[in-house]
Amino acid sequence: MSNITLASWNVNSLKVRLPQLLDWLKTSGVDAVVLQETKLTDDLFPAESIREAGYDVVFTGQKTYNGVALLSKRDVFLPPEDVLLGLPDFPDDHKRFVAATLVTRREEKAIRFIGGYFPNGMTPGSWKYLYKLDWIAALTRHLKDTLTQCPDLVLGGDFNIAPENADVWNPAERKDDILVSAPERAAFRELLKLGLSDSFRLVSQESARYSWWDYRMKGFENNHGLRIDHLLVSEALKERVKAADIDTGPRGNLQPSDHAPATVTLEL
Repeated sequence: MSNITLASWNVNSLKVRLPQLLDWLKTSGVDAVVLQETKLTDDLFPAESIREAGYDVVFTGQKTYNGVALLSKRDVFLPPEDVLLGLPDFPDDHKRFVAATLVTRREEKAIRFIGGYFPNGMTPGSWKYLYKLDWIAALTRHLKDTLTQCPDLVLGGDFNIAPENADVWNPAERKDDILVSAPERAAFRELLKLGLSDSFRLVSQESARYSWWDYRMKGFENNHGLRIDHLLVSEALKERVKAADIDTGPRGNLQPSDHAPATVTLEL
């Protein structure tokens, strides 16, 4: 038996945050991570720098917006298999979905690792909000099918949903607002009904633990945040969760992303 640590981090521009990512990979020792908002076309993606850091990488991106990637440590995992760069059966030009099967070199254990950059939704009732709900519904259908073939599955990403009031610093003020509205939270629960569990809540019931803070009004310094970055684990992995956390260290960097990495450690 050995442990692996998976993570999700919205880097909010990999062009700006690449040195921070490389430092974090070195200091955290994370074995695989899904990234969101890389905001780079594929020809500009810094794949060589990431490979030099000891990670294989698969990615899909676009200019200015969106963009996702999946990094896996080369001395822990074989090269990614069965890579998907785009949500099946959901025609969309936005680069929001990445998935791969990671097989450990030592135990030859396979995990389906999926990363998503969920739409923000803008405001409840807007077309962007309806697009968000449609995107999550398509993801839910895909995961239902995938779990039958790959029971060991982890879904990570910037969900743009704070599932409970404990995940919001000011729930009364934000009631029915974007990221916390009832339909968004219901869509999150539909994912859980597939047999997925919020890894953070498996190990901690703490409130005031957040993964995103507004750049304005000293959001991070005042801990005025939201927990919207998650790692959901399948039923087959639930009992193997040994730790789950939010690494707030990178949020204290100069020119940080507004998100902090979420992590989960599994025993295989």
